Amino acid sequence: MAKVWDFLRSGSSQPQFDMGNAHTVTLTKRRQVVSLNHQGSASGNLRVNLTWSMRTSDINDRTTGGFLTRPLNLFKPELVQAQGPAMVNVDLDLACMYEMSDGTKGVVQPLGDFLGNFNEPPYIQLSGDDRFGSGTGETVYINLDKKEKFARLLVFVYIYDGTPAFDRTHAVVTLYPSSGPRIEIPLTERAPQARSCAVVLIENRKGELTVRREVKYVYGFQSELDRLYGWGLQWGRGYKTKA
Repeated sequence: MAKVWDFLRSGSSQPQFDMGNAHTVTLTKRRQVVSLNHQGSASGNLRVNLTWSMRTSDINDRTTGGFLTRPLNLFKPELVQAQGPAMVNVDLDLACMYEMSDGTKGVVQPLGDFLGNFNEPPYIQLSGDDRFGSGTGETVYINLDKKEKFARLLVFVYIYDGTPAFDRTHAVVTLYPSSGPRIEIPLTERAPQARSCAVVLIENRKGELTVRREVKYVYGFQSELDRLYGWGLQWGRGYKTKA
């Protein structure tokens, strides 16, 4: 049984998607699946990128909801759980659980420096760890020239440190195939206490690679996502070194 480290214990045959523009596919609750084969994107380097930024308030929510019935609330300071007075403290990490066609299972993630390998098994590699929400974010590279080696891949995001604040981050996971349109999955649902989110499931179905939007939030960490999807890994405690 593969052993990795956690940091705390606490159908349609036709692809359906929303086209944001000629070069972007946005997966939504209503239309969740796209076939990489059908759009000519099932080979080469698949780049999976997480970008996010922190915010202290959501002025749109405050003006479109309670403002009409309680207009004075607009001028009241919003309570923010954070270490500082002006910004939510949060560190989002991008990761990927993999199951190979031979049954091998594991994870690629910043925690524990499980960064993977692009040219050798598991043919998945993480660029590094973005702790501050930079413009480039974090990226996982998947070698689709080895797609026959993959059974399924679960791309997920978790909050390593700071306030559980998915509802206070502008987070987007974007898949950039070597050809064809990019695929966008915004993490827009309100889940203020969640610490992990299964974002997208990539499956090899008899040679056809399908990308399915998941966006399922859980209140625990990797081990809870593992149970949800039946991966069967063994998880233990792990910590990052200080930046």
